[in-house]
Amino acid sequence: MFKATRVAARAACLYNGVMLQLQCVVLALAVTVPFPGTDLAPTGTLRAAFLASNPVQGRVDPQTGAVTGPAADLVRELARRLGVPFTITPVPDAAAVIDSLKTQKADIGFLAYEAARAEQVDFSEPYALMGSAYAVRADSSIKSSDDVDRAGVKIGAVKGQSQEIYVSGHIKSARVNVMPVMPANDALVGMLTSGELDAFAANRQRMEEAARTSSKVRVLPDNFMTIGQAIVVGKGDASRIDELNRFLADVRASGFVKASVDRARLAGVEVAPAAKR
Repeated sequence: MFKATRVAARAACLYNGVMLQLQCVVLALAVTVPFPGTDLAPTGTLRAAFLASNPVQGRVDPQTGAVTGPAADLVRELARRLGVPFTITPVPDAAAVIDSLKTQKADIGFLAYEAARAEQVDFSEPYALMGSAYAVRADSSIKSSDDVDRAGVKIGAVKGQSQEIYVSGHIKSARVNVMPVMPANDALVGMLTSGELDAFAANRQRMEEAARTSSKVRVLPDNFMTIGQAIVVGKGDASRIDELNRFLADVRASGFVKASVDRARLAGVEVAPAAKR
């Protein structure tokens, strides 16, 4: 009886030893073999940065801090597909989005495409197209974007924004006044109605919001430029861009992006067409 017990105990030890080894092998595989998409979230959390001042990307609830809008919807959906939690952080400007990627404080960011920015970060295909327009005084003689580039016209734009980069590079006769930050709507209206500025260049959503606050300001009916909104990552990893492009192709085609834009009630924004292969 005692001998049989010792044999059984030895067999149990051998079994437990084998199982322990198998558990160690499984654990090692779990640690060393990445799940699909972990290149986009190397810390195990998908960390995103977006422009807090750009309603085309998202809005921050001043009471709760909750972020809504296309950027938030895309981050949430991408994290769901990757099977990881996420964070989304509002930052003040494009330079801050780029810096958050360079310092590895964020894994992805949201920016409108610009050639100078593309030297610092890699861009996905666009998920949406954003129109930009001029706001002018309601009684202004300026009727279309072509009327703005005239001698004596003063245009306001915010340093580093896509619209400022465009007007600074394309306007020939008018004068561009570059501002450090986006003025509040009442301040912007005041600049136009006082004659300090004759036009202000920004994305159409911002200009429509400003015009809704005062009947003394209107937005020109045509866009002076249209630019793609995209996801950006740090330079040099084509696999991450490939994965983002596959994701964006799916959410564009499925209606996900359109539903997000519609839900945010964005003016002058439409879903980007499928990329040509």
